[in-house]
Amino acid sequence: MPFFFFDPTMIFLIPAIIMMIWAQSAVNGAFNKYSRVRSTTNFTGASLAKFLMESAGIYDVGIEKISGKLSDHFDPRAKVVRLSTYDDNSVAALGVAAHEIGHVIQHHEHYFPLVMRNAIVPVANIGSNLGWILAIAGMFFAFPKLILVGIWFYLAAVAFTLITLPVELNASKRAIKLLETNVSMPEEELRGVKKVLNAAAMTYVASVLASIGNLLRLLFLYNMVDER
Repeated sequence: MPFFFFDPTMIFLIPAIIMMIWAQSAVNGAFNKYSRVRSTTNFTGASLAKFLMESAGIYDVGIEKISGKLSDHFDPRAKVVRLSTYDDNSVAALGVAAHEIGHVIQHHEHYFPLVMRNAIVPVANIGSNLGWILAIAGMFFAFPKLILVGIWFYLAAVAFTLITLPVELNASKRAIKLLETNVSMPEEELRGVKKVLNAAAMTYVASVLASIGNLLRLLFLYNMVDER
């Protein structure tokens, strides 16, 4: 019973918690700073997205405005890019918009890590929840094999975060190249884009650490029950 009041396995999440706090602070700081810097390219998030997609020969993906901050995303099922930076012409906004077009181009080219990530999404969603349900049930009934089954389910969630990292890094790499070659963005503005996207990438590193930390927690629970 004391375990439920003080969970010693939380120690495995400390690196992820520290990384997430730092990453969120860094991305908010970088985005806020470069949101105040107007780009000299005369693009808004929406016009840049349209230009970059047309330059890549992509004409079947729509662009919609969405509310929120850093809520921008590409929805491959609806074939639409949703931008909170739709009307914004700041350096930060253009970097975020270009990143999302990086995902559009990945999808258009059937970029293998993205294909893999999309394929495991349903299993990962189930595994992230069911894994812990089975583990807690295994602890309650002192049945280690049930915890082991939960671990196998949770591995899908770990795989998802591991695959997501290179997908996001590649989208940012594409974004910087697109802004450099297709738009001829000035070097000073590109440095701002890189700072925003690099800070955002750290949030995905934190997600990887969190998933690995939770996996270690499950393994700890399994060993603890198995030794009883």
